[in-house]
Amino acid sequence: MPALETPVLLLGVVAVAAYLLGSVPFGIVMARLFGLGDLRKIGSGNIGATNVLRTGNKLAAFLTLVLDAGKGAIAVLIARALLAEDAAQIAGFAAFFGHCFPILLRFAGGKGVATFIGTLLALAWPVGLAACATWLLVAAVFRYSSLAALVAAVASPVLAYLLGHGEMSLLCILLAGLILIRHHENIARLRAGTESRIGRKST
Repeated sequence: MPALETPVLLLGVVAVAAYLLGSVPFGIVMARLFGLGDLRKIGSGNIGATNVLRTGNKLAAFLTLVLDAGKGAIAVLIARALLAEDAAQIAGFAAFFGHCFPILLRFAGGKGVATFIGTLLALAWPVGLAACATWLLVAAVFRYSSLAALVAAVASPVLAYLLGHGEMSLLCILLAGLILIRHHENIARLRAGTESRIGRKST
């Protein structure tokens, strides 16, 4: 973590504001705007872009992906512009936490991968791009979206350190830990060999 530059009270305000931004369920919003029904009753019931894609509406899924990533990125960029790097990292974590545990949905949110990527790109774009590349490589080789997300998340602290952004390694560890928790069902299915592959309909 960077040295504490922002007063603690302001950091608290940043955390609350970023959390509320992260809590906005764009997947549900897009599903309603496109007339796709209640996303929580479709496919896996998840509120993220992957589940929106299961409706067959690629535009709605793309917009969900961009907006969910944008939540993390915007929170980071505004906090950095108004305050300092410590506030930017707090904002990124709070927006991510808000997506995973949104008060608007009684704390039953998404898995946070898009918001994770958006946060990393805004904090240090080389680290964000490296995480994206890791996701793409694992997804291309193994054809599991969940596995790709898990590997990218776990690798992110190391990527941050190797790319000269060691000050964000602790944040990456915290985000990766939450992603592991949010993917516990996927991990169980991967171990059992029942996880759906990319390009195949889930059963």
